[in-house]
This record gives sequence, structure tokens and C-alpha cells, in this order.
Amino acid sequence: MENKTEAGIVDDTVADTGGIQIATRKLWLADAIELLSSMRFAISLLTLISIASVIGTVLKQNEPMPNYVNQFGPFWFEVFAKFSLYSVYSAWWFLLIMAFLVLSTSLCLIRNAPKMLKDMRSWRDNVREQSLRNFGHKAEWASVRQRSQLLADMTQHLARIGYQFKVVEKEGATLIAAKRGAGNKWGYIFAHAAIVIICIGGMLDSELPIRFQQWFMGKVPFDGSGIIANIPQQHRLPLANPTFRGNTMIPEGASSNTAIIPQQTGVLIQDLPFTIKLNKFTIDFYSSGMPKLFASDVEVTDHDTGKKFNSTIKVNQPLIYKGVAVYQSSFEDGGSRLKLAAFPMSGASATSFEVAGEVGGSTPLNGQGGSAYTIEWSGFRPFNVENMTQNGADVRAVNTGKSFNEKFSADLDKHLGSAAKNANNKDLKNVGPSVQYKLRDKTGQAREFHNYMQPVLVDGDYMFLAGTRDSPADTFRYLRIPADDDDTVKEWMRLRAAVANPALRDAAAQRYAVRALPAKMDNMSQMQLQLAESAKKSLGIFAGDGKQAGFVAISTFLEQIPAADQGKAADVFMKILNGSLWDLWMLAREKDGLPALELNEKHGRFLQLSIGAMSDAYFYGAPVYLQLRGFDEVKASVLQVTRSPGKNIVYLGCLFLVLGVFAMFYIRERRCWIWLKDDGHGTNTLMALSSQRKTLDFEKEFGELKAQLAQMTASGHL
Repeated sequence: MENKTEAGIVDDTVADTGGIQIATRKLWLADAIELLSSMRFAISLLTLISIASVIGTVLKQNEPMPNYVNQFGPFWFEVFAKFSLYSVYSAWWFLLIMAFLVLSTSLCLIRNAPKMLKDMRSWRDNVREQSLRNFGHKAEWASVRQRSQLLADMTQHLARIGYQFKVVEKEGATLIAAKRGAGNKWGYIFAHAAIVIICIGGMLDSELPIRFQQWFMGKVPFDGSGIIANIPQQHRLPLANPTFRGNTMIPEGASSNTAIIPQQTGVLIQDLPFTIKLNKFTIDFYSSGMPKLFASDVEVTDHDTGKKFNSTIKVNQPLIYKGVAVYQSSFEDGGSRLKLAAFPMSGASATSFEVAGEVGGSTPLNGQGGSAYTIEWSGFRPFNVENMTQNGADVRAVNTGKSFNEKFSADLDKHLGSAAKNANNKDLKNVGPSVQYKLRDKTGQAREFHNYMQPVLVDGDYMFLAGTRDSPADTFRYLRIPADDDDTVKEWMRLRAAVANPALRDAAAQRYAVRALPAKMDNMSQMQLQLAESAKKSLGIFAGDGKQAGFVAISTFLEQIPAADQGKAADVFMKILNGSLWDLWMLAREKDGLPALELNEKHGRFLQLSIGAMSDAYFYGAPVYLQLRGFDEVKASVLQVTRSPGKNIVYLGCLFLVLGVFAMFYIRERRCWIWLKDDGHGTNTLMALSSQRKTLDFEKEFGELKAQLAQMTASGHL
């Protein structure tokens, strides 16, 4: 019996415990590797990536934060922001999932690739005769031919049909081990390697390098305004930044050596190794008016060598220099100078005054009591290609968001598009220039407007379209001002001012009464006086002497009449209103020294359209209507500037993926064994064939090979 000291027992116990701990750690590590490299883990990661991709597709990415607040509200905006759903593909959790996918696929590849390569080189020549008899696809023949003869003929035939083979001598027998399509396993290796390569390339081209600079190098987005050259270094990315994707807008004659990279809380400035000067921006059009070509003629100056060269950047024809690709993205206004006429939209004056502005700047609104407003010029377009075939289109004005044709309003926003698809569409028309601006009051509240320079044919009548909306999240609603005989808004403005003039309304009411009820006496009859009073009241209600105006005020007035009499009262009211408004219009022309117009169908139609426009104008929400009279256009090209070192890596991964998929689906591995054994009268032949995928083609191949070998054992000839 062995004796141990107490110290020895303790030492053995500690040693045993340490061994258990080491074994436990190894077991835990093995389990972790098994989980990370398992198929279920990879499928789970791919499922999460798919869900994230769906979110990134449905939810517009990298939009300005106020857009999300307007769309989702403050509560859900904060919830979505916590999960970085506004920039899914650069979110930390998405990059973490991608990193785990790379790790999982790499571990799977490391574990299985050596086994597959070994299996591809293996001949599996350690089989026995009895094991071949257990195969599902086997055949056996007895032949009088010698084993050596059959061996030569069969190996020659296997080589002819594409098999590689190895001959192994067994005890009293010869084994031919053949294989075909062993490269099928390269498909697995290439496909898994492609996932790793593509993910690595994608992460190299992601915002991960920029995130690292923000985390460890103190780079922060810039959320102010000012000259780019004066922005501090903590907001600028160096030339050595390995990857970026930004934009630069260059007006004609100007230059830029930086790109703007938008971030959620501002922008980062990326310095470029060269300066781009825009000499000329060119737009070509189809016959329909749709743009078909954007091109920027630029001069590039290298900062290191001073070298200069000219280049033309077109869509799908980028400039690539020093690893930086410059693409033609879009175009904007570069600060066009505008000349407009401002017409008062309230009060009894129709006198217009001139307003000038520059896109991107602002102009104080002077005149007609408008000094408390500021015009912020946000956009100008020299052409607008629209679909003008809305049958029965109702581009009504601004009294409610549901009162205008949303389809037409959406078309008005489609200034760019696929010209190739619409080049032959005769319905597309260029309706001319337009200007977009914001009118901001002294409290800081702003309302946005979008006005067309030329009248647009709508429902058979030419109208000046004046769009308005309360916020960028809304669509524009268009006030339709009818064009007069001279294709201007002057007559409508004259009539609007006359409606706001009480004295002129009284005179028009009396004239209407005399015209409607001619009297032989010089003094007005009692009926004429009553009609004049009714006309005066009708004009006052329409003009807004109460709290309401236009058709809304008329509707409110008619509601006070018993329901049974409302229809008849409405007909009488509108007849009086239309007649008195005609006289009011003629009085306004006389007041301005103009002759009266002939009362015909054309002028009657103009009056009807004017009444509807004046009713809607009470909801226009602006003290003046600005009509574009002239412009000096300055074009600006928007270029996308990128450095993407992972692009070629992704291309390599795509090549591997194609090769892998092709190998897995179109290369079938087959293994064939032929056992030749002397039986005293000749040779006994046993053949077995196997494949990983049992298909109809495999069954056919087995049948053909079986017939060929059977004929060979019988006669020695195929």
C-alpha cells in the first residue's frame, strides 16, 4: 500500500484541478469555435443582414435629420435614432454583424477546406470487394478474358470518357480507383472565400475608416456655416484617408479641392489631392424637352506636381486620377441672378414693383408693407419637363391639401428622370423656367413657394401656376391665375385690387343694377336700388368684409337660409356676383385709362376663372405674388468624389463567387471502382459507381457505363 504525505496529496489535488481547468477552457473554446463556424450561426447572421438591408431599402438613408422628424414625429425619431436606422450600413451593430459573418465563414473555411483538399487528392483505394457489393449502383460480370487485357481496355476507356484513375494491386485482384469532377469541392471553397472577400472589400469601402478617425483621432462633424477654407482641422479628413464618398458642387468658372461628406450631425470636409475647376457645364435635350446628357468640362490641377490637364466628365464616364474617381452626379443652380415683378395680393393697389435676387441668397421684401418679410431664394430651373395629359386635371389652388391633383403636383417635381424611357413620349412638354423661394416673416416662420414664369395649358386654359406649401414634407399646391389677352397676370391683379376697393365695389353695384334693370327715368327705381344693394352685399361677402372671404364666405352665408331655398338662393347670388364683378372689372379698367372690353365668351370664361382664383387666393398665404421676368443663369455641376480601395477586392470576390456557384451546380463528382479478380476460367469483374447527388443524369451515366463495360468483358470491343 502506497503512502503519501499530506503535502504530496495537496500537490496532486492542485495538479488534478489545474488539469480540469485547462480541459474546461479547451472545451469552452472548442464549443465556441464550433458555434461560430456552424451553418446555423451563419444563417442567423445572414438573416439579420437581410432584415437590415430591407430597413435600409424602405427607409431613406442619410437624409437630413429634420426630414425624419417631420416624417415620424419626435418620439419615433428618437427611437429609430437610438438604433442608427437612418444610416444602417454604417451603424456599429451592422458592422459588428459583418465582422462576425467574416469570422464565421473564415473559421468554417479553415476547418473544412483542408479536409476537402485532402479528399480531392484521395483515390479512396482502401475499399474491399465486399464493401463494393454493398453499393446501390453496382454491376458484376464473368469474362473469359485475362485480367491484364481487361485492365488495359478498361483504364483506356475510363481515360477516354474523362476519368482519372489509379491501379492498385490487391491480394489476387486488381482495383481500378477512378474519379471525375473532384473539382466540385472547389465550389464550396470559392463560394465561402467569396463571402469573406466581398465582406472585407465592403467594409474597406464603408464608413468604418471614417468612424475610426472619429473615435480615435478626434474628428467631429461640422454643423455650422462659413467658408470651407476656414473650417478647422478637427472637421477635415486628411489626404491619407483610405476611403470616402462625398460630393462637391462647383459653379461654372469656380473650382474646388474638397468634398463634402454628410453625417447625421453635420458634415466632414475631405481634402483632395487635386483641384477641379469647372470650365463649362453642358446639358443636351431630347426633342420632348427631357435632358439626355449632362457633361462637365473641367480642368484638373495636381497639388504635388502642378500638372494641369482638361477632362470631360459624363454620366457613367468618370474621371479617375490618383485613386480618386469623380462621377457626374447631378446639377444645381450656381447662383443665377433673377429679376421679378412683385404684385400685391392684398389691398386696393395693383401696382407692381421690381425685385431682384440671387439663388442661394436673400432679399428684403420692400414695398406694400412687406418690409417685415425676407425672400430666401432656394432654387431656379431654366426648364421644366412635365406630363401635360391629365384629362380633367384639377390643379386647384391652395384652400386644402386635397383640392389639387396630386399626380400633377408630383409630375411638377420630376425635373430629372430617365430620358431614354420618355424620349418619344409626345405628352412631355417643356413648360419653361420656374423659381423657388421661401418667404420668412419677422418671427422666423417661413412658407415655401414655387412659381412658373410662363402660363401653362391646364384643362384647355392657360394659367400661371403659383405653388405653395407649409413645410418641405408637403407637396406643392398650386394657385391657378388665368392669363389675360396679353398672356400676363395684370388683368387678374387689376380685378383683385378692385374687389378690395369698397368705393369701386359700390359704384360697380349701381352700374350693374342699371345695366340689369334698364329704367326710363334718370333716377334709379326701387327695384334697381334693391338690386344694387344686393350686388353690393354680394361683393362685400366675396371680398371678405366678414371673417371669411371667397366661396367659403358665400357658403357660410347661404347656410343661414332655409335648406329648401338654398339652391335657388345660390343661383341668384352667383348671378348677381358674376354680373357685378364684370362691371367692377370694367370700372377698374376705366380708372386706369383703359377701354372697356367686349362681353363675349372668351372674356366671360376669363372672369369665371378669375373668380375661382380669387377665392383660392385668400389661402395663398403671401403678401405678394412674385412673377419671374428675367434671369441670368449660372449653372453648377454636382460631382460625386469617391475613393474605394475595396472595389477591386469586391470584384475579385464576385469572380470567386461565380466560379464557386458554377463548380457547385455544374460539376458533379463521381467515383468509380472496378475490381478485377481471377476466377479460374477467366476474370470476375465487379464495378461500383457513386456520386454525392443522385440525379437522372447520374442514372443515365451509370446505365451507359454499365453497358459499355459489359460489352468490353464479353468481347473486348465497344
